[in-house]
Parts: sequence; C-alpha cells; structure tokens
Amino acid sequence: MPDLQKAGPIGLLIWCGTLLGVGFPLSKLSAAAGVPPMVWALLVSVGTCTALFPFVALRGQLRLPRGQLLRYVLVTGLVTSAGINVMIFGLVPKLGAGQVGMMFALSPVATLAVSSLFGLKTPSRLGLFGIAFGLVGALMVAFGRGGVEGTLLWSLVGLTIPVILAAGNVYRTLDWPEGEHPIALAFWSQMVSIVALVVVMVLRGEGIALHTVAEVPWAATAQMVAAALTIPAFFQLQRVGGPVMLSQIGFVAAAVGLIVGVALLGERYGPVSWFGAAITAVGIGLTILAQTGRSIAIPKAFPLGRLTRAKLWIGDACEKKRVPNQATLLAARRQAVLKLLRQA
Repeated sequence: MPDLQKAGPIGLLIWCGTLLGVGFPLSKLSAAAGVPPMVWALLVSVGTCTALFPFVALRGQLRLPRGQLLRYVLVTGLVTSAGINVMIFGLVPKLGAGQVGMMFALSPVATLAVSSLFGLKTPSRLGLFGIAFGLVGALMVAFGRGGVEGTLLWSLVGLTIPVILAAGNVYRTLDWPEGEHPIALAFWSQMVSIVALVVVMVLRGEGIALHTVAEVPWAATAQMVAAALTIPAFFQLQRVGGPVMLSQIGFVAAAVGLIVGVALLGERYGPVSWFGAAITAVGIGLTILAQTGRSIAIPKAFPLGRLTRAKLWIGDACEKKRVPNQATLLAARRQAVLKLLRQA
C-alpha cells in the first residue's frame, strides 16, 4: 500500500478520483450481471477491511471504538459509506449513468456551500474557478452519455446524493477524532458498513446473494482491489485537503470513467462528452495551481459593467478590512458546531 503520509493533496485527489472512476464501469457490469447493489457495496467494504487488517493489527488499533471514535465510525460507515454506495449502485439502472453522474458532479458545489456555512476553510478565487470548470465539464460528460430515464420520484431521490455527500465531507472534517490514523478510521468505518449491510439483507429476507458475484469474478476482484486502494487515501485526503478538495474527486472520476468505458467496455461518446472531459482537465489544472498558492489576474477589459466588477472583485484595501471580522465569525461558528458534536 502506498505511503499516504508522503502524498500531497493533489496526488491523493488524482489517486482517489482515478480509482473511483474505474469503479463506475465495474458497477455497471455488476448490474448487468444481476448483482444486487447491496452485495456490490458489501464487496467494497470487505475488500477494504481485508487489505487494511494487517496494517491496523500491526499498529495495535484493533480495539473496539468507543466515545467519539465510535460515533465517528458509525456515522461514516452507515451514512457516507454503506448508505451512499447502495444509493449510487441502485440508482444507476433506474435513472441511467448520465443522471447519476450529474448528481455526483454536484457534490463539490454542495460541499462548498456547507463548508462555508460551518466556518471551514474555503478555496481561493483560483480554486473556485477550478470547481466551476470541473462542474461544467462533469455535467457535459454526464449529459453527453444520454440514457437519462426514470420517474420523477427517483429523480428527486437522486438529488439527495450531492447533499448527503456534502454533509458527509463536512462532518468527517469537523468530528475527526484527534490523534486517530486515517487507516484505522477507514477500517472501522468499513467494518460498520459490513455489519449494517449484512443485517439489512438478512432482515429483508433476501439473504446474502454472493452467488451472483460468480457471474463477474474478475470485475468483483478488481472492485475489491480498487476499494482497498481508494478508501485509506480518501481518509488521508479528508485530513490534509479538507472537505471541498475531497469532493473534487468526482470531477476526476467522471473523466476516468469515460476513458475506461471507451477503452474496456466499448462504449461510445459524442463530442460533447469529450469536450466536457477537456474542460474537466482544465478545472483539475486550476485546482493544482490553487494548491501552489498562485493567484489569477483578471484583465481590465473584463466584459462586465463597473458595478458588477466592483461587487465580484473587492479591492485589496477593502478585503484586508473585512477578512479579520469574517474569519472571526467563521471560527466562532465552527467552535459552536464542535461543541455540539462533543456534547452529543
């Protein structure tokens, strides 16, 4: 397993997004073979825990979670792992990959809104441009796929995907247990996910239909390996990059999923999708520049009126006067949220 401690936010972003993008075509193959979404989600968690068990054991972190750690892995495992995976895998055959991909692509914008609400660090102006480009590109990829179908009810259910992803991204940052290693958090969260999925399948009387996995053995193996390599890096990116950076793995995944679908599954996409992939690449590039601390220069002949430009681009003097007050308010808001979480 790669040394996550040495990887920076950009490396982790590309790593997680690439592996996540590989998983989309694999889930499509599983659905076509009749593998239930819960069973496929179970494979993700089992693959992760199997790979991480030796590392957690060697670190002496096999003790059962308690207190804040227990709350953290319960929320993460139930809502942002098992729950969201079942939703995504289950909605693809009902709404089509294009519409589900579109919902997933909305998560960075939703995460930015929730992060600002709770007083977390938000991206620079250049980072915001990167998010905007990535969102436009991902939506073009999603719409270019076509095949969007389904009832209004399922479409409304799909709209909860970016909201849940955003809430999970922000929660994991706010309630991160102090001193805990990302690998331990990944392991115990996926253990919770395994227990929850098994219990639900048994209570529903369906049993654990593992025999369906035999229809796509190589895809199942690839999914387990991809999950084992993704989730520990996912938690490390959460810690070093923050929720907004983490949410942008969806942009990378959209482009990678398109390429893998064409290369391995024989899928065909129109010019809109490929143009969207190029725009997504520009967004990722802007995100990388933003992480280096560079700024973007806006030409004087910017095609907007004076009043609009004044509202969008505040002068340095005004910015210096306003930032301390804004930072104080955001810090106070964050402390209030943390206090509520500790009292829970």
